[in-house]
Amino acid sequence: MTSPSFSLGGRKALVTGASRGIGEALAVGLAEAGADVAVAARESSALAAAAAAIAGAGRKSAAIAIDVRNPAAIRAGVEQAAQALGGLDILVNNAGVEEVRDSLAVDEALWDRIVDTNLKGAFFCAQAAARIMAAGKGGAIVNLCSLTSEVGVPTAVPYGSSKSGLLGMTRALAAEWAAKGIRVNGIGPGYFRTDLTEVFYRNAEWQQAMLAKIPLRRFGRLDDLVGAAVFLCSDAAAYITGQCLYVDGGYLASI
Repeated sequence: MTSPSFSLGGRKALVTGASRGIGEALAVGLAEAGADVAVAARESSALAAAAAAIAGAGRKSAAIAIDVRNPAAIRAGVEQAAQALGGLDILVNNAGVEEVRDSLAVDEALWDRIVDTNLKGAFFCAQAAARIMAAGKGGAIVNLCSLTSEVGVPTAVPYGSSKSGLLGMTRALAAEWAAKGIRVNGIGPGYFRTDLTEVFYRNAEWQQAMLAKIPLRRFGRLDDLVGAAVFLCSDAAAYITGQCLYVDGGYLASI
């Protein structure tokens, strides 16, 4: 019996929403595990730090401008990433937006902005990547889901709806694309302090109340997510598809 390989040596990856926070951490983590990594955001100029960190890990990188609300831009950007890297084996769908708002005040513009980015954009990124992967040796897609894929959070209905849909999409694509050699899984981060969630952490009472609900009694650190991503993209997870790995300090297990 041989140990499964967690190495991503020789793999070609694309990470969306990689200009900061979780996306940047995952892109650098994949590079440190051996992958060449293209990073994407709406403005390629915002990707300089991520691209430099990937290069610092000794891996090839490319900064790609992709507006994930535009399917045509997605197709062009994914193809550009594959051309720059010499193929595509891994997609991490991380691009996302959130805005806290009372549900009675949610308008169509807010709903469309969140759902188009978090769900529609993720689907068309996956579709574009899968076309390339299916023509090769297959690949691995990881979608960034959320605790709101499983539980309801007041004032986050558009976001929760998009992330619940993303979990359903993950399962459906896994079932459909297994025959193409493409595995599709999700990662559900718990409470991590990022630019997207900073509005919550400004409230000391909220922090105290939330920590009381997390068995490990701390909020997540960005590097807590890297191991999960590397695992799901590696041969060590070759028989895992259609799953969502929650990295939440035990939150969902205890409520």
